[in-house]
Amino acid sequence: MKNIKYIYVFLIVVISALWLTTDPFFNQTYSFFALRAAMVNYTGLIGITVMSVAMIIAIRPAQIETWVGGLDKSYRLHKWLGITGLVVSIAHYLWAQGPKWAVQLGLLARPERKHNGGRQALDTIEQFFRSMRHTAEGVGEWAFYVALVLMILALIKFFPYKYFFKTHRFIALAYLALVFHSFILINSAYWGTVTSVVMMPLLVGGTIGAFYSLFRKIGENRRHKGQVTGVTHFKDNNVLKISIHIVDQWPGHKEGQFAFLTLDPNEGPHPFTISSSWKNDGKLEFMIKGLGDYTGQLPSLLQTGAFVRVEGPYGQFDFKGEQDRQIWVAGGIGITPFVSRLQGLAREKTKQVVDLFYSTQSPDEGFIETIRAYAKDAGVTLHLIRTPEDGLLDAQQIKKQVPDWDKSSVWFCGPKGFGQALKKDFTKNGLDSSRFHQELFEMR
Repeated sequence: MKNIKYIYVFLIVVISALWLTTDPFFNQTYSFFALRAAMVNYTGLIGITVMSVAMIIAIRPAQIETWVGGLDKSYRLHKWLGITGLVVSIAHYLWAQGPKWAVQLGLLARPERKHNGGRQALDTIEQFFRSMRHTAEGVGEWAFYVALVLMILALIKFFPYKYFFKTHRFIALAYLALVFHSFILINSAYWGTVTSVVMMPLLVGGTIGAFYSLFRKIGENRRHKGQVTGVTHFKDNNVLKISIHIVDQWPGHKEGQFAFLTLDPNEGPHPFTISSSWKNDGKLEFMIKGLGDYTGQLPSLLQTGAFVRVEGPYGQFDFKGEQDRQIWVAGGIGITPFVSRLQGLAREKTKQVVDLFYSTQSPDEGFIETIRAYAKDAGVTLHLIRTPEDGLLDAQQIKKQVPDWDKSSVWFCGPKGFGQALKKDFTKNGLDSSRFHQELFEMR
């Protein structure tokens, strides 16, 4: 989490500094309309910058995933940038339109128009840009309305994922319109400055990302064709185990990674953790919890022999660390990365000491027996917490069961609030926050 905070703050600070050193407002006499122009410039710069970086992140570049510590972290940064873009775009719109409304209502006097008096070398260029201003303003206004609606829909959790998947792509069109708006309306004082040098690569990168999104090219080089070879439904906890054989060449994956699985083209790709370790045999397994309309219907819809698409692998929940002692905590379907790692550990010769705490509200005996067998083969101590009988798992119980917890690294996968509570308790009692690892399994 620290990395994405640093990147976010660095981005805002750098663009703000460039604005401070470039904008003509600071070299002229104060007036309200000079301030308004400066704030339109500032909010415009911040808005198009965060949208550009968000668009670049959306195409899932491997390098950014490495910098931030996994695709889940880069999508969290993408979300922060999207929210920032939404807020700043509203501010930009109000700074641009608010004074016009005030003039129309007679609350402000219309400012005198200034004429360009002597920069002959820029006349042709400036005349072109000035001739396009009205068009750029109209395009930008409508793009703002479209982007506003789409970004709000993206933040509404109960908006169905399949519709989110289809509508969110159109933000790319709004972004391209805003690039045109920004390019035409950028203050001529910025031309040839460091600000323009920094902004151009961002606009180009964002534009490439937008076209990747519109033409569905995101993750294309990581897509693989697979065929379902087995389906097992654990009814008591409503978990579906899917076995898939990759028809083409799967590059292999690390335990704890995930992939985007397309089981229904109309539904689109969904991220699921891979629950099997890689044995170089083209076989993958996924455990999917029936939490919504789509996943809840899979047991009755998915059949052996069906062809599916698998995109990946992604993620850096890789169980690496300096500590030989590890504590794993799984909440519900958060057990899946640990199932994968248990299989890998069973084949490795390692001195690693591991305690696995598995908390479940709806235990399925067949499912639990599978976990027990994997844990036994891997030499991992399994602590099963059936919450209806044993209550909620907390850090105090874990520390009681593992006396040397402070010499361990903690790996958590499960409900967000559960993980936050554990991290807060552990770090409050002396565990370095860098030793608490958590998958932020939210892609929107």
